[in-house]
Amino acid sequence: MAKKIRVLVAKPGLDGHDRGARVIARALRDAGMEVVYTGLHQTPEQIVEAAIQEDVNVVGLSILSGAHMTLFPRVCELLKENGADDIMVMGGGTIPEADVKALKEGGFAAEVFTPGTTIETIVEWINTNVNI
Repeated sequence: MAKKIRVLVAKPGLDGHDRGARVIARALRDAGMEVVYTGLHQTPEQIVEAAIQEDVNVVGLSILSGAHMTLFPRVCELLKENGADDIMVMGGGTIPEADVKALKEGGFAAEVFTPGTTIETIVEWINTNVNI
């Protein structure tokens, strides 16, 4: 039996809008991935602890609050501190293109999907870039 890609979808910070995160979580599940959704208002510490406990391959951060330049680096820092920097971090939300570039170039996100990205694009990107 083939091993499935495991994805943790998280809503860090004070952002209270999770419709998009729930849609993505369901779409990834429907595409054959195992998905853990942490719910709203998660701290980076809670996200990293869940990612390690659930033995995921990918953490997907959904951020609409504008705190992406703080939250992405903090999650990556905690993954590294806990010896789990092999877990890929990706994300989505209302993130300006200049910040997307900075997050990717800084090594804080393997990919960032902004509004209008198709579900098929996200699924294909994960299937192509996650090695299990």
